[in-house]
Amino acid sequence: MARIKKGDLVEVITGRSQARGGDRGKQGKIISVDVEKNRVLVEGINFVTKHVRVGQTQRGTKTGGIETFEAPIHVSNVAIVDPETKKPTRVGFRTEEVTKDGVTKTVRVRYAKKSGKDL
Repeated sequence: MARIKKGDLVEVITGRSQARGGDRGKQGKIISVDVEKNRVLVEGINFVTKHVRVGQTQRGTKTGGIETFEAPIHVSNVAIVDPETKKPTRVGFRTEEVTKDGVTKTVRVRYAKKSGKDL
C-alpha cells in the first residue's frame, strides 16, 4: 500500500520559502503519482513556464505563446496533511479486521502518526 495516493492533501516541506518565491508551506491535492520515478503532481505547486511555438489548428486559430503548468515534485519533498491539525505528519499502517457478509478480512489502513486518525 502506498504512503501517498492520488487525491491526498499534502504540504511541501522543503525548498525555498514563500517569502523568497518558493512553495515551502503550501498545501494542495495530488493530481497524479508516478511510482517509477517517485514523483507526484500537486495542484497549484511547482509552476513552470514553457514557451510553445506558434502554430495553427485545423480551424485556422493561432496556438502557442507562454504556458504555465505544474511540474512533478519528488515524493520526499511533500508530507501528508493531518486531517485533525492541518499540519504535515508521517503515515503509519495498522491492520484492522473488517467483517462483510459474514466474512472477516484483515485490511491495512493508513493513519496519521500525530493524531492517530485514519487517512
